[in-house]
Amino acid sequence: MFTGIITGMGRIVAIQRLGSSSDHGSRLTIEAPAGYLDDVRLGDSIALNGACMTATTLDAASHRFTIDISAESLDKTCGLTEPGIINLEKALRAHDRLGGHLVSGHVDGIGHVAYFAQVGESWELRIHAPQSLAKYLAYKGSITVNGVSLTVNRVNDLAGRADAAPGCEISINLIPHTVENTALGQLAQGSPVNLEIDLIARYVERMLQGSSLTQKIL
Repeated sequence: MFTGIITGMGRIVAIQRLGSSSDHGSRLTIEAPAGYLDDVRLGDSIALNGACMTATTLDAASHRFTIDISAESLDKTCGLTEPGIINLEKALRAHDRLGGHLVSGHVDGIGHVAYFAQVGESWELRIHAPQSLAKYLAYKGSITVNGVSLTVNRVNDLAGRADAAPGCEISINLIPHTVENTALGQLAQGSPVNLEIDLIARYVERMLQGSSLTQKIL
């Protein structure tokens, strides 16, 4: 489990394909900030842009570690196929503060940046989320964007609009600290982003489905 509070910005510095076909995954070498790996052990979970991965090798002297990412994970995420800056978060420990919200590290879908610009001292980020996730997104609800726990300020449903793909557009406010200390500052219009919906919303839907099924049986 994670909280969506980024603990460091890393960089993918090398990508090694683990096979010759699309059925094979890749091995990523990530450079972390100095000292970041001091309390990390082999097999520990680290979220990369919101996707939970396992540290397979560690080189504390060079501040680098590797992870193996499957073809399935590559197909369901973005931002992990090219060298570049990524958000890092170590797994939540039982005694840690829950500063964001409960995050599983399992990407639910890929959204795209529709708008990203400075407004006053902050930044407005608008993301087009796919139709499959739209029902989980609510005003003042939580959403994880590339591993960052954020609050939805506005939801604009796009269903039935000829000028937009199905789904919804969410608006998020980013304070300067978030822009400066996460990789979200690298985003631009059209950038793909990993989205994870609120864990509670997922269970609420399942409970409602169960209630509906029970009523049909009765």
